[in-house]
Amino acid sequence: MLTRQMNKGGYYLLYLFMIGLFLGILLVNIRYDIWTGEDGLLNAEMMKRLQNSELNGNYLFGYIVKHRVSTVLVIGMLASTMIGLPIVCGYVCYLGISAGCILTVAVVRYGIRGLFFMAASIFPQGFLLIPGYFLLLQWGLDCHRELYGRVDGLDGRYLAGSQFIVRKGMKLLGILLIIISGCVVESYVNPKIVHFILKIF
Repeated sequence: MLTRQMNKGGYYLLYLFMIGLFLGILLVNIRYDIWTGEDGLLNAEMMKRLQNSELNGNYLFGYIVKHRVSTVLVIGMLASTMIGLPIVCGYVCYLGISAGCILTVAVVRYGIRGLFFMAASIFPQGFLLIPGYFLLLQWGLDCHRELYGRVDGLDGRYLAGSQFIVRKGMKLLGILLIIISGCVVESYVNPKIVHFILKIF
């Protein structure tokens, strides 16, 4: 039963992401001139700055880990409230819209080179961050369902005790470690890959 609920939650997350992805693609096509103008996303000047930049891995790690750990903590806190479900669903849609917008702009501006650039931008840290974020959002759905669902006619909040908190806290800590590991790769490995792709861009 639990595995089936987890699979169902995973499908819901995938559906929401795909809806957001479609909306992102649609948004770029509706305002094509704004997104792909000289001052738009991934313009020539922005790409040239990336080509010539020399990023400090330590500084980048501090910036990235602060952003991603904040996201984990906010999702973790809000998932335990009544608004947890719409927050998680809204965040999944936001991720889909963001991916749809930037992917569409990259392909429109640079064609196949844009696809290579996008692939270089999200890997190899994507092997850690994508599962990490999926587990985080799945954790949020499960936490909300267990707290505000009904088990044997009782509200979940009345069944949640110290054991529930420890179990959920340990899972969240594991997810956090996966995401921090992804941040390490994103800070120290990914910039070299992006620079290499941009040199042959």
